[in-house]
Amino acid sequence: MTPRTDWPVYGGDVRGDRYSPLTQITPRNVATLKLAWRFDIDERGEPETNPLIIGRTLYAYTPELKIVALDGATGKLKWEFDSGIKGSGAHRGIAYWSDGKHSRLLAGVKYYLYALVPQTGKAIESFGEHGRIDLRENLIGDPAQFYVSLNSPGMIYKDLVIVGFRTSEIEPAPPSDIRAYDVRTGALRWAFHTIPHPWEFGHDTWPEDAWKNSGSANNWAGFALDEKRGIVYAPTGSAVDDFYGADRIGDDLFADTLLALDANTGRRLWHFQEVHHDIWDRDLPSPPALVTLTHAGRRVDAVAQTTKQGYVYVFNRVTGEPLFPIEEVPYPPSDVPGEFASPTQPRPLAPEPFARQRLTEDLLTQRTPASHAWALEKFRTFRSEGQFVPLSVGRPTVIFPGFDGGAEWGGPAVDPNKGILYVNANDVAWTGMLIPRHDEKDTGAAIYQSHCLACHGENLAGSPPAFPSLIHVGERLTSTQVTDVIQTGRGRMPPFPDLDAASLDALLRYLADPGRTHPIADNGNDKQTVSAPASPTANPAGYRFGGYNKFLDPDGYPAVAPPWGTLSAIDLNTGKYLWKVALGEYPDLVAQGLKDTGSENYGGPILTATGLLFIGATIFDHKLRAFDSHTGQLLWQTELPYAGIGTPATYQIDGKQYVVIATDNARNRKGPQGFAYVAYALP
Repeated sequence: MTPRTDWPVYGGDVRGDRYSPLTQITPRNVATLKLAWRFDIDERGEPETNPLIIGRTLYAYTPELKIVALDGATGKLKWEFDSGIKGSGAHRGIAYWSDGKHSRLLAGVKYYLYALVPQTGKAIESFGEHGRIDLRENLIGDPAQFYVSLNSPGMIYKDLVIVGFRTSEIEPAPPSDIRAYDVRTGALRWAFHTIPHPWEFGHDTWPEDAWKNSGSANNWAGFALDEKRGIVYAPTGSAVDDFYGADRIGDDLFADTLLALDANTGRRLWHFQEVHHDIWDRDLPSPPALVTLTHAGRRVDAVAQTTKQGYVYVFNRVTGEPLFPIEEVPYPPSDVPGEFASPTQPRPLAPEPFARQRLTEDLLTQRTPASHAWALEKFRTFRSEGQFVPLSVGRPTVIFPGFDGGAEWGGPAVDPNKGILYVNANDVAWTGMLIPRHDEKDTGAAIYQSHCLACHGENLAGSPPAFPSLIHVGERLTSTQVTDVIQTGRGRMPPFPDLDAASLDALLRYLADPGRTHPIADNGNDKQTVSAPASPTANPAGYRFGGYNKFLDPDGYPAVAPPWGTLSAIDLNTGKYLWKVALGEYPDLVAQGLKDTGSENYGGPILTATGLLFIGATIFDHKLRAFDSHTGQLLWQTELPYAGIGTPATYQIDGKQYVVIATDNARNRKGPQGFAYVAYALP
């Protein structure tokens, strides 16, 4: 059989292995790679796209969610599809379907799924309503009140496109069904309820009416597919609210669960819940990878799932049987009124975690005596007892690895022949705590508290660069610009469609002057103070998340000892590590002689048949790197125009192999801003 030369699926293949059989670029010649083409787009945003390459054409997103087709050999624009919907944020890939005679692209633009002609970019009128379907429909609740976005592409199986979606991590959020649509007509063919209905398995792990008024438990990361067996693997995230679950007491199936579903019908085949009653936002962050292993002397078709905790879970992909033992470990109860944490949480006994698990004084930064002294003083005010310690009221609890991983949405690469898994990780600490929910009479403050506080904090300071400060935001942005961000979203921030004009006005006035009262105007009389309307899923108890706080020293570097980012190779046949290296650097620290610290990283690796591991991911040093997959040795690196936080893709046209990656600096506002796809090839 002729080896595949294109990259036809998000992550390379339906198995989610991010593996290419191409062999032209080798460890011997990789050091001679040169820039082949560059396609710049004068837009700002963070699509994080892993492009598709079908034949000679590359399909991808722009930062403002236009869809473009480029010549894969030259980078020249072939066509552009503009839906007319203004948007931004993660749109990590596109799906492609063909029956041998007809073909189409299935591309999400926020809450719409479009069917496009691959050759022209024209919408296919016979699909849904004039070429698109609205993913807010067929969910419980008012579609106009919900934020829904197809941030990861659907999975194609036969004549179905199977989709999840990203949604709000605060109320209101819809119950997040996994759904399959007919690729020709757009008709809904099946739906799986991740918050089970009364007659369904798992309903007893929620309050009785949770299926009607709880939200999320969504598949936002995408899917892997065993095409031969017709099994689709769907990882899910946490239920709302992320950090306080008094209104969802119970284990909350199927939140934080790896689901194996019959791809034809949506019927559950097996499941594994990696966090019970999640109150730490420990979503499963990426699709799993399918691989065949040697286990107990026999070959086993397996599925491997990486996690934000730094765990790798490995299962028989047909039965769900763990290939390495998993124990239920006891953890302390919550001391927050109304909260009931699960008494145990699962932990695999192998492989060992690929990120550190508990922050202690000996793991604090030693970068300078002053930074260490600061970190030590700060650390002694925290609660730091390891994984799955419930957040407390008023005292920060260390989350390590932090809210952004361990593993993140880039996912692992896997050698399908040898059973080796390669995963990059963030290895820095964050803190979080709960605060009392105030009965705000000032509507502007109440709206800030319900919609903005979790990311930007009580004092509006945020945790830059991930969560920008809103202090004096009016001096940097006009009210029109702030309104635009609130209504359309930006980067990891979702839009808030549930805010009407009067509520939005009150919020804007609060942001401009947090010290004053900013009620909703009533018939032009803004002296009347009214309470913000409760959401239909309003949390009944008195606590909310106090905001994300990355544990950084006064100079802005992680307050823990390096490595701050890593790349690991794990033999899934044995559960043993083959190697582990630091991934990324801070250019300013390199100039001071401090190298190989690792850094914050997003986007994952890809693997080729010649044993090359390509990865960008690092947000400060703007490098694309190639490692020897057998040893972890760095073989090549190049300076990208911006950070390469999309997962690369590799393909071949006219006998020449290319490696392409999306680049932007949306996560590093101090760096030059811009966006470009760049491709490399041998001279």
